[in-house]
Amino acid sequence: MVAAAALASTTGAAVARIPDIVRMDAHSLSAAIATRKLSCVEVMTAYLDHIAAFNPKVNAIVALQDREGLLAQARERDTQLARGEILGPLHGFPHAVKDLQPVKGIRSTSGSPILKDFVPTHDSLFVERLRAGGAIFIGKTNVPEFGLGSHTYNPVYGATHNAYDQSKSAGGSSGGSAVALALRMLPVADGTDYGGSLRNPAGWNNVYGFRTSFGVVPVEGSDVWLPSMSVAGPMARSVSDLALLLSVQAGYDPRAPLSVEGTGSRFLAPLGADFKAKRIGWLGDLGGFAPYEPGVLEVCRAALKSFESLGCKVEEVVPDHPLEAVWQAFIKIRAWQQGTGLAIYEADPAKRALLKPEAIWEVDEGRKLSGYDISAASVVRTAWSNAVAALFRHYDFLVMPTAQVFPFDIGETWPHQIAGHPMQTYHEWMKATCLVTMSGSPSLAVPAGFSANGLPMGLQIIGPMHHEMDCLKLGFAYEQATGWTARRLPALLEG
Repeated sequence: MVAAAALASTTGAAVARIPDIVRMDAHSLSAAIATRKLSCVEVMTAYLDHIAAFNPKVNAIVALQDREGLLAQARERDTQLARGEILGPLHGFPHAVKDLQPVKGIRSTSGSPILKDFVPTHDSLFVERLRAGGAIFIGKTNVPEFGLGSHTYNPVYGATHNAYDQSKSAGGSSGGSAVALALRMLPVADGTDYGGSLRNPAGWNNVYGFRTSFGVVPVEGSDVWLPSMSVAGPMARSVSDLALLLSVQAGYDPRAPLSVEGTGSRFLAPLGADFKAKRIGWLGDLGGFAPYEPGVLEVCRAALKSFESLGCKVEEVVPDHPLEAVWQAFIKIRAWQQGTGLAIYEADPAKRALLKPEAIWEVDEGRKLSGYDISAASVVRTAWSNAVAALFRHYDFLVMPTAQVFPFDIGETWPHQIAGHPMQTYHEWMKATCLVTMSGSPSLAVPAGFSANGLPMGLQIIGPMHHEMDCLKLGFAYEQATGWTARRLPALLEG
């Protein structure tokens, strides 16, 4: 157990390097703004100055808006406060939206040269909620092209560098969000997750990310009845801040008719809980199904001791299920869902020439599939989700790493082998995390620790369907026991 005093010992050069305002957690910042102890102009100024100092080193925030315009918006937020009006818990927060979501008036590229000049005239549903909660949009966070792959680089803005080692990948597709958080350039961040896009970058940058059950965070789309396996969710530097942002993001919306009834306010409930005798199943490498870079499993196994210190009983579990069939079903479902959205670009020869190979591959693979193929893959997915649900009759939670490798060299496109095992597709190196997606379970990414070379790794806390609060409560207890984000700052902040 790490004592609070030990966590507070990360002072000196590192803390002195970070301005007081950007060091504040989101809860404290929200309260300081609401009580007018801090003005929104002061907050905006501090963050913009901090971004100017650090963003050029990592390229996490893109499409940064004009400083004077942002300060004008901050002044308007202060005027609202003076009238006794507060929009929500994000009132006056500088916020950069992941560049897969349209934001009215801000260039929204999805990392593609096809959309490099696209300026939306409307917010997405997801962005509407952030704006209604009081956020001021300062720009976007960088992504891979069309969100494809768990490595953030694209021909529009270039690559985003890992917060802890600028020669390494930030992960993706929410790589810009994770790095901006780790370097204290945003108080909270949003993201989306199909095959690990909230979880892998969180793990690789020593922050938190939460893939919630489908429907918890409503997302509109061109097809609301056969929706994507992708979900939207929060990222933060603490579990309580994660819950704060989720309270704004979550809740039913008729434009997403499969979204969950109720409001997001349920996520503001207290997070303290007793975990004595709770049962945790350690999935590890899934009985040898998923290869891991040496050191990843060791870092995560060491993190299991923190759960034991909370009174949890941890034991290894191997799912009794044909996992290769689940992986092959994932490939088919993803090709159908991703290829459908990309086909309009691929059909135009001029635009096809601007697509990266992985995008064309998804379209080509999707075209090979019949409706019967998709239905069969969905049946496999259902059998797998039922098998995972059966595990939860024996375990309260499941845990496994957020990635199969540590952050790799930023110049690589994706790992082509892991521990001597060749990867057949651009996303196979994330297949263990993709199986969690296929289960439908909520998965909270928490920091697990660091490699011998100082590279971060994360751990997924996986709960039964719609047990988001249970995941948050265990994550909160784990955070109190470990304190990784608070006590292990990026070296850039110490320079």
